[in-house]
Amino acid sequence: MQQMTSTYPKLAATVILPFHRTVAIAAFFALCLATAPALAAPIKNIVLVHGAWADGSGWKGVYEILVKDGYNVTIVQEPETSFQDDVAATKRVLTQQDGPCILVAHSYGGAVITEAGTDPSVAGLVYIAAHMPDAGENEADAGKLFPSDLSKSAAIKKTTDGFTYLDPAQFHAYFAADLSAEQAAFMARSQVLNAADNFKAVITNPAWRSKPSWMLVAAKDRTINPDLERWYAERARSHLVEVPGASHSVYVSRPKEVAVLIEEAATHAK
Repeated sequence: MQQMTSTYPKLAATVILPFHRTVAIAAFFALCLATAPALAAPIKNIVLVHGAWADGSGWKGVYEILVKDGYNVTIVQEPETSFQDDVAATKRVLTQQDGPCILVAHSYGGAVITEAGTDPSVAGLVYIAAHMPDAGENEADAGKLFPSDLSKSAAIKKTTDGFTYLDPAQFHAYFAADLSAEQAAFMARSQVLNAADNFKAVITNPAWRSKPSWMLVAAKDRTINPDLERWYAERARSHLVEVPGASHSVYVSRPKEVAVLIEEAATHAK
């Protein structure tokens, strides 16, 4: 084998600069270091917001991964009694953050963080199979652009005092098809009833208009049409990832993929 040799001549001697030139060069580099912009510290605070007919416990798998990776994670427990109450509950948690945070939501929670995410502590937004309305819009009307299987079914029930829930017998099929029947049954029987008017709440100042956003599309979502999720992301110019085979409960069934996207947002949000 032929040995490769350098064609550059070797230095015959060490170059010695005059003292005044050495001082000038040192001063120049010191000035460059002093005027260079400081690197932004990585964002370590994550706030998770659940959607309708659910509570914060569904984030457990994502929570455990993020905490193991060194993040400070807080989960909002919205009451779902009104959109205003849910936004207020989210802002209450945001005020407790000791620095910038990434605000994450699933499903109906996407409308909540769109309204609450204008808080100065929020550096970026992550939408997990979630709604992402614009100013003057509500998720009920947006859903009509790309109707979901759920919206065309009779699975959404309503109480006499104006709260909605999913028929437990159909919860697995429409909300959590990629979870076991046992886990879906528990979620169905522990679901938080959501005020029907929440779906008609109009956004005033959408946070994604002024802050970076990420969207995870659940490719087999039957609660929100995946095409609507893609449309939201395209309109907002969100960073988009798609999870093949995932149901609407992707945040429960695929915690690793969800956590990876959240960590990407925490790394790149400014």
